[in-house]
Amino acid sequence: MGVTKFEDLHVWQRSLQIAVKIYQLVQSNRDFGFKDQIQRAVTSISNNIAEGFDRGSDRDFKRFLFIALASASEVRSLVHLGRELGYLDHESHKLLEKELIEIRYMINGLSKTLTRTSVKKL
Repeated sequence: MGVTKFEDLHVWQRSLQIAVKIYQLVQSNRDFGFKDQIQRAVTSISNNIAEGFDRGSDRDFKRFLFIALASASEVRSLVHLGRELGYLDHESHKLLEKELIEIRYMINGLSKTLTRTSVKKL
């Protein structure tokens, strides 16, 4: 049985988990500009995966995966900034960076499968 809904995609699940982690880590941060930007960027990852999945064509899905990939890069940059500003400790920074790199690999892999077959048939 193939993937029939975006919630079944492991990359969407991981993207949602990292969003929750980041929301928790910046919950009490008083730099509202930073907090807003990183929260918006991290939710963009899972939201674009979901939206692209339900667009109905592999071409549209790939386009949204590309946007999700760019959002993951934005979050990674913001994680580095958060570390430099002292908003994130070393351990959190490394954990988030590792997770974001893995999510990027997963998005790239999913995008490549769309050139060979429909994801809904996987």
